[in-house]
Amino acid sequence: MRMGASLLRLHFHDCFVNGCDGSVLLDGGDDSEKSARPNLNSLRGFEVLDTIKSSVESACSGVVSCADILAISARDSVVLSGGPSWSVLLGRRDGTISNGTLANSALPSPFEDVDTIISKFNNVGLNLTDVVALSGAHTIGRSRCVFFSNRLFNFSGTGAADATLDTDMLTDLQTLCPQNGDGNTTAVLDRNSVDLFDNHYFQNLLNGKGLLSSDQILFSSDAANSTSKPFVLSYSNNSFLFLRDFVNSMIRMGNINLKTGTDGEIRKNCRVVNS
Repeated sequence: MRMGASLLRLHFHDCFVNGCDGSVLLDGGDDSEKSARPNLNSLRGFEVLDTIKSSVESACSGVVSCADILAISARDSVVLSGGPSWSVLLGRRDGTISNGTLANSALPSPFEDVDTIISKFNNVGLNLTDVVALSGAHTIGRSRCVFFSNRLFNFSGTGAADATLDTDMLTDLQTLCPQNGDGNTTAVLDRNSVDLFDNHYFQNLLNGKGLLSSDQILFSSDAANSTSKPFVLSYSNNSFLFLRDFVNSMIRMGNINLKTGTDGEIRKNCRVVNS
């Protein structure tokens, strides 16, 4: 089930950098998106997409882009996790440039505040509804200690843990991610509802059980009161509303800065531009 979350995250990380053009799949040097801080040793699923692309190329070479395959894989990952389905708009072409510098600045970080995250969504044409609904993708998947251990021992230099974190969950996470431990150990993003795509993630936020700081601040921060908190409350109470908004937000995200017509190419191998 973790692979489904990884493919969904790949689509997200692709679309926020130069639009949904499959550029995150390109191999490259130090300035590739794969080498960017939010992605290095973190993104997964490239081999799965290689396998899918190979099968598609065998059936109809040069027709289906890597960007479209990634968008479809993200949708199917949600469906196979018990979530909703939707019609994926197709016709994306693949970009030829992978921009690691832009990935470092454009992708929302688990350490950023609500206003900064909202701003980064706005920069790619997405709104507050999209911020909260797409955060609900954390109802499946896992995260490495390195992305949340800042909350466990000396949060923001206070010498104590993040006060918004549930105490039982804090004890478990401190055991899982000890100080100076292996930052690559993983914890589930949606405690007590690990593999099911549902609105439980938002119910956890009401109880201080968001794993990442960027999860919990959607409900607990001062800035959330006038921005994201009303959405968290609505989604925690109404599964239909969350799933509806999530689908609409995925479609909007999948339309960011598309390459169509003669722009870009249809890559034969998702890892390299065509020769």
